[in-house]
Amino acid sequence: MPPSPVRPGSAGTVYFSLLGPLSAVIDGRPLPLGPRKQRLVLATLLSRPNTPVPVDVLTDVVWPEGPPRTARKNLQVYVSAARALFGGADGDDRDRVVHDCGGYRLRVEEGELDTLRFRTLARAGRAAGERGDLRTAARLLREALDLWGERPPLHDLRDSAGVAEEAERLEARCLTVYEDWAEAEIETGRAGSALDGLRDLVERHPFRERLRAAWMNSLHQTGRQAEALAVYDDYRQLLARELGLEPSPAMAGLYRAMLGEGRASRPSASRNAAGGVSLPADSRHFTGREDELARLLTVSGGADGSVLVVSGPAGVGKSALAVRAAHLLADGFPDGRVHVRARREDGSARARNDMLDELGRLCDVGGPGRPDPVRAENAWQDWLSRHRALIVLDDVADEASVRGLLPRSGRCSVVLTARGQLAGLESVHRTALAAPGDDEALELLGTLIGEDRLRTDRPAALRIVRACGGLPLAVAVGGMRLAVLRHLPLAEYADRLDDPTSALDELVAGDVSVRSRLAAGWRDLSADNRGALVRLAGDAGDGAFTLERAMAALDRDERGTIRAVEALIDTGAVTSPAGEVTAHAALYEVPRLLCLYAREAAGPGTTGAREAPLFFGSGASRLIGRG
Repeated sequence: MPPSPVRPGSAGTVYFSLLGPLSAVIDGRPLPLGPRKQRLVLATLLSRPNTPVPVDVLTDVVWPEGPPRTARKNLQVYVSAARALFGGADGDDRDRVVHDCGGYRLRVEEGELDTLRFRTLARAGRAAGERGDLRTAARLLREALDLWGERPPLHDLRDSAGVAEEAERLEARCLTVYEDWAEAEIETGRAGSALDGLRDLVERHPFRERLRAAWMNSLHQTGRQAEALAVYDDYRQLLARELGLEPSPAMAGLYRAMLGEGRASRPSASRNAAGGVSLPADSRHFTGREDELARLLTVSGGADGSVLVVSGPAGVGKSALAVRAAHLLADGFPDGRVHVRARREDGSARARNDMLDELGRLCDVGGPGRPDPVRAENAWQDWLSRHRALIVLDDVADEASVRGLLPRSGRCSVVLTARGQLAGLESVHRTALAAPGDDEALELLGTLIGEDRLRTDRPAALRIVRACGGLPLAVAVGGMRLAVLRHLPLAEYADRLDDPTSALDELVAGDVSVRSRLAAGWRDLSADNRGALVRLAGDAGDGAFTLERAMAALDRDERGTIRAVEALIDTGAVTSPAGEVTAHAALYEVPRLLCLYAREAAGPGTTGAREAPLFFGSGASRLIGRG
């Protein structure tokens, strides 16, 4: 069902806005948000609603050239002033700004912040479009766009680099939603409503091919064929002059169709490029990850090419995110988009030359026969320098296995997914994935068991996703099991998952078993790392631990403990805070299911680990599209 309308200024409710100048109103009355530095703090907290923002991040935003000695005290003053302001406005005991995990968290409901409402409407619109209900999709997407003000987001605070970066992310999301809306309007025969807006946006974003295609289609549909063809010709000349490129095959096909050689349609993300496409299917259960996806599209889709590492715990959704981005970037890579697994089916790492051979076959590099490794690598680098392609290397084991595969020059982009950090790779962009929040995990569960069933016992559904540690792989396996066991009450299944002795037994759906997919990561760990992980998992009741608890569990001094914990962070077995924090103040965590399995692997009364798996492998992730 579409979301119910929530309007700004509901009686007695503070309504915050980032989609324009930073503002807050209550009952139609603007609230004074204080001096500039206090407004920078509020803008940063609101840009990450309901999420702890580390003090160091706030400090960098407010004092980009270096904080004064009183920075932390000043931040406390700004937060106290905001609490007083909102406390008086809310008229109750609700504490909007709370101290949490070494930072501050601003608590806000969907109907109280325009960016949250925008996200909900955009998701609902896309879901309606995927169901084929294009009129509903266009209406919801238009509602989302109508939330935007006449001025750019946070334009009054953009001299701060941190705020400017957030504003640019918001603008990128708006642009994508506008494209979705325009295409829905065109598909429903209402192209005229999008004409003027598309023209203005193309002038501001001349290299954005999807906007150009929508503008061409809207002109064509309204009987202005000559103008539509002129839009393509202008684009072709712009690409040749500025980048030395030709329009993508999909765009050229649209042009030919308008000339009468076929039926005009918008370029599709699933249409093969000239160099061929070899990608896994895009998961229809993909949910959330809007910020991370926007970053992948921006970085990987850049004109100069890039290498981006997507890292995170096993089962967190790295592969699904990379594949989704690769499908959406169809128009930007005319020479192909290919996906290559960096591991064999048993989870062991593939040799670099083995992957090089596969890349050569997929991209038609070199002639017949198998050249020696040096010639093969040189041929591959030559091909990369002369083409515009997107390469996804999935589940990379270590840096050495991919170094010769990464472009040294040219406009190709590479996305690497890995459990570990691949810290030895230089000049790469990095995106670290954490387990999604409760709302996104519930959304994923709902796509598998049905929204109606989820709503019958939402508290039990919340217990299920939390018992899975929020990991998309585990949530998906649980959802597939529940989809078959229609008679099983959600509360009963939640009870089973809450029981540490049976949780892993319950995460099985047909031939997909969480336990059976854990072996690869365990084999990747050294003996020291295995022993340390088991001891930490045994000591951390809920998976979380401090440096002091780790020192006690490992029976090591501070320096030795820090080295052991950081080694596990590098493998992806332990998660750490996103922002800068001292080792003594940090709260580390072993994901819950990994914790349970580590204890199971160690056996009763032991501190060492037997040969058993500890990680989610990539096989199950690919099967359900959430690796």
